[in-house]
Amino acid sequence: MSRIPVGLRYMAAAAFSFALMSLFVKGAGERLPTMQVVLARSVITLVITVSVLRLRGLTPWGTERRLLILRGGLGFVALSSFYYGVIHLPLADVTVIQYTNPVFTALLAALFLSERLGGREVALVLASLGGVVVMARPTFLSGGAPALDPMAVSVAVAGAVFSAAAYVTVRRLGRTEDPWVVVFYFALISTVMATPLAAPGWIQPRGWEWLLLLGVGITTQLGQVFLTQGLQRERAGRAMAVGYLQIVFAAVWGFLFYHEIPDRWSLTGALVIVGCTYLIARIRRGAEERK
Repeated sequence: MSRIPVGLRYMAAAAFSFALMSLFVKGAGERLPTMQVVLARSVITLVITVSVLRLRGLTPWGTERRLLILRGGLGFVALSSFYYGVIHLPLADVTVIQYTNPVFTALLAALFLSERLGGREVALVLASLGGVVVMARPTFLSGGAPALDPMAVSVAVAGAVFSAAAYVTVRRLGRTEDPWVVVFYFALISTVMATPLAAPGWIQPRGWEWLLLLGVGITTQLGQVFLTQGLQRERAGRAMAVGYLQIVFAAVWGFLFYHEIPDRWSLTGALVIVGCTYLIARIRRGAEERK
């Protein structure tokens, strides 16, 4: 264990934490509406973030407030879509779909940050989307194999798109705002937006469900901390490769707790998506190093 670089250990811990978060979300979502789970996660993150800001003596309001509010709104839609996918799709499949967000980040960065998008990247973007189609296994392609819920797949893909949009705004805000201020707005806007959506169909959580909701918030925060520590200590390529352990952990949880066994369509689509996102990351990192 001591031979494994500390940065990679942090990335493995982040992958484990995020996969565990997905398991808690799926468990809580068996009876509770998706928006209640989103609200619980947002409130816990808000409490933790406000505490950290106070300890550091930072004002939470930032300077570019319109962009901060936009980031919060995009993050809320991304989070809600991802949680909906977690509840309605196999854990491994929805985790892989979420990993398409670097693909959409490349597209949006080209549109809004004037970053160059080459022909190879365009081809990898299309191939990655093809991987999503393979995972969804529509009847015209799979010849009658059980298909994933098309609505859930669409919502999960939308979550990846909005995650990418949120990430692009974070990159822009990174020039002027403290990271904890960005997280504060995400948690605040998500709490404000989730509350009226969760209230009409509110279901009172039971004892063990309170623990699941608390687990969602805690594992999310731990994952973010481990991820940040890992990225600060390890090269992006190796860190990203270890980050894919989240898919493995999600598959293990899905098998152990929900008897989910990935079929050939899921495995093929996952290989295509993971390969394409990894190659896009390498291409873009190489381009940044040549600047």
